[in-house]
Amino acid sequence: MQFQKRRLKRRFFVARRARHRRQRVTSQEPFRAVKRLTGMSRAFVKDTEDVEGLPDRPISDLPNDVTAEGLRRIEQALAAAEAGQAAAQSAGDRAALASARRDFRYWNARRATARVAPEPTDNSVVRFGHTVTIVREDDRRQTFRIVGEDEAEPAHGTISHGSPLARALFGKGVGDVVVIAGGEAEIVEIR
Repeated sequence: MQFQKRRLKRRFFVARRARHRRQRVTSQEPFRAVKRLTGMSRAFVKDTEDVEGLPDRPISDLPNDVTAEGLRRIEQALAAAEAGQAAAQSAGDRAALASARRDFRYWNARRATARVAPEPTDNSVVRFGHTVTIVREDDRRQTFRIVGEDEAEPAHGTISHGSPLARALFGKGVGDVVVIAGGEAEIVEIR
């Protein structure tokens, strides 16, 4: 009987303390308040729904034109995703496995739709695969190669064929002026 009374008394005080804590919650400390109310770290919460249901990576509606180098990169990424999937599966890491499976699905879809565009031979107008040099209004000289979406890295001088700059350049020749980013640029070289 004594034991039951102590247990009920303890429950009463725990509930009263929790109510008091809820009243002290301020908008400035939402994360601390959640931890204080739940009494456990986020590390101990089971997230099986979040891990299993990773959304697929978005795939562009544009044609998946690639250069030969771009196709090689896609195949490397596909192999890396497959290796990552095997490693995560052997380690039993569910989060890494879900991520690796998502990457595998993405690169597999990109590989299946990839069309290798032939190297351009006619340098009279800008086409996919060309390296184009432009001079902007402020005399900045920039050189870009137009490539597929998955291989584009503007910091390294490659832009996607779906980018606004590439779309503005397509079909233009040396000496033509294009309007890009609120300014104008002249095409000075196509290779």
